[in-house]
Amino acid sequence: MDGSSSSNSSVPANPAPGIPLIESPFFDQFFSESSTDLETLRIARDLRDKGFAAFDFPDPEIFEMADRIIHDLDSHYDWQSWRNGTLDSLRVQDAWTNQKDVARIASHPGIVSLLSRLYGRRAFPFQTLNFPVGTQQDYHSDSLHFSCSPERFMCGVWVALEDIDTTNGPLIYYPGTHRWPIYSFEHLGINPDGQTTTRDLCLTFISFWRKLVAVNGVKFQRFLARKGQALIWTANLLHGGDHQADLSRTRHSQVTHYYFEDCCYYTPVDSYPMYGRISFREPIDISRNRNVKNIAAGKAVPEQFISSTRPKLSRVPEGFSPGRYLELNPDVAAAGVDPVQHYLEYGFREGRRYS
Repeated sequence: MDGSSSSNSSVPANPAPGIPLIESPFFDQFFSESSTDLETLRIARDLRDKGFAAFDFPDPEIFEMADRIIHDLDSHYDWQSWRNGTLDSLRVQDAWTNQKDVARIASHPGIVSLLSRLYGRRAFPFQTLNFPVGTQQDYHSDSLHFSCSPERFMCGVWVALEDIDTTNGPLIYYPGTHRWPIYSFEHLGINPDGQTTTRDLCLTFISFWRKLVAVNGVKFQRFLARKGQALIWTANLLHGGDHQADLSRTRHSQVTHYYFEDCCYYTPVDSYPMYGRISFREPIDISRNRNVKNIAAGKAVPEQFISSTRPKLSRVPEGFSPGRYLELNPDVAAAGVDPVQHYLEYGFREGRRYS
């Protein structure tokens, strides 16, 4: 995996720059043995064919970084709720803001260079999630939560911070599902204004994805990772977390979500463009610690338009508990902000749990 290949002059001009190179009909023009090192070529082909690719994290200090992350974040998790069964999983969002190794993994030049080469635009990390146990999460497509225009310029990179097997909740994925269409409210015949919460909408999509998997006969695979292994998945790959059979064990991992420059970024589950509602994001580039503007075909999207289409939420949903919201979102608690105001401004658009 040679990071220098991202600027290789032998890579031809792209006739369809609005399609990631790994999903382009011109794939073979961009990835050949003459223009790409063999490891990058293998990863590119795996992403094209399966929607995911495994590799060793490209840093000799990854074990030491993993150990420091595990130690430093331990007190941020609600272990009591996990052990008594009131929480299905534990996580800390955006620990990169106060733990330097989380930021180092997310912003690693080797990863940013690799992703930029694979997609044809500069990658930037915009969110981290750290888990001490399995997510046990229903399989889903990230395109419901993180999307952009042009579509599919988003991916996730998952890093095992310890060895993972079948008993401590491995990652699962459904090979080839990344090639399916990105389904939206219109495809499912849904008017989102008729649903009360983001969670209700997500459950509707989960039911739909289950039917898709069943009718297509797709079988899931588990990623039984060694400490220090990483996995890239594409925006539309169905993936989730397997059942954690042994609740006495941990399953430390880090997910970093990446966007790519020169796109418009938004949250589909909170958007309905035909009603004039677009939940634009202004993601932060963790590697440069600055926000990234929305760009459409080389031009900045006017702030007035972004503001006029922003979803409005006047009150929290029924069953919202400020205390529980802070328990489920320790990064919000650590920031010392008002939980109700945070949910109204940010939490509902980010799909944060509140009960």
